[in-house]
Amino acid sequence: MRSPRRTMAAAMLTLESFAVFFAGLVAKDLSDLGVGRALALPGGLALACLVVAGLLRLRAGYLLGSLLQVAVIATGYWVRSMYAVGALFALLWFVALWVGTKVEQERAAYAGGSDVEGGT
Repeated sequence: MRSPRRTMAAAMLTLESFAVFFAGLVAKDLSDLGVGRALALPGGLALACLVVAGLLRLRAGYLLGSLLQVAVIATGYWVRSMYAVGALFALLWFVALWVGTKVEQERAAYAGGSDVEGGT
């Protein structure tokens, strides 16, 4: 059975990759960055989000995902609205981890308790 925490975290990183990529398209028009840098930096971050989503089967994937949240917020230096968008995705990331962990704990408690209840 697939981990709810991993599924929710991967979904958040995938959605975040789209937001970061589209922010790069905005950055090329609204920032001082050249077109190449304005597309390469968010494109690299978007790709990193997708790679880290695949690495969530490892414990280090969650650490990398958390570090990516800081990097996405930092893109607000070039596109001011990314401070808010990055903070929102960081909040969603940590909520996904918290809720996913809670679901896993409840599943484990239910699986452990269902054997006892079935015998009575």
